[in-house]
Amino acid sequence: MALSPRRAIVYGGLTVAVIDGLDAIVFFGLRSGVGPVRIFKGIAGGLLGRDAALAGGWPTALLGVVMHFTIATTIVALFVLLSRRLPFLAERPLVWGPVYGIAAYFVMNLVVLPLSALHGTGLPSALPVLLNGILIHIIGVGTPSALFARAATPRTLEAR
Repeated sequence: MALSPRRAIVYGGLTVAVIDGLDAIVFFGLRSGVGPVRIFKGIAGGLLGRDAALAGGWPTALLGVVMHFTIATTIVALFVLLSRRLPFLAERPLVWGPVYGIAAYFVMNLVVLPLSALHGTGLPSALPVLLNGILIHIIGVGTPSALFARAATPRTLEAR
């Protein structure tokens, strides 16, 4: 199925955000009893700071949802744009998607979170959290990003 790059980015962003969001809700719900509202307030904490986010109500959780979908869409957009410059990325989405997912995980944890109002300190120390984070970025972030980039690939590439 061929998609325009714009549609690939929008559909890919929605897909990645839903998959990643559901993973967080299920994983942290089962592991720590954290509900969806608290999870999305935590995302808003990257902009507002932890205390302000946790003190906020539904508007803060909705801000977290918007931020989550924006970040997911940006991640997909970057892969789609990279694949336009580096066509080999779209030729092998099941190879480059997982690699991209791992890269996205490390950038989020080692660059974005430390620069956010949460002042993250790096990778999670709890092994289950680390493994879940890497796996969801491989399966639910990188791979869909690559598959949507592939769907936006010009037909000339697919004919090779």
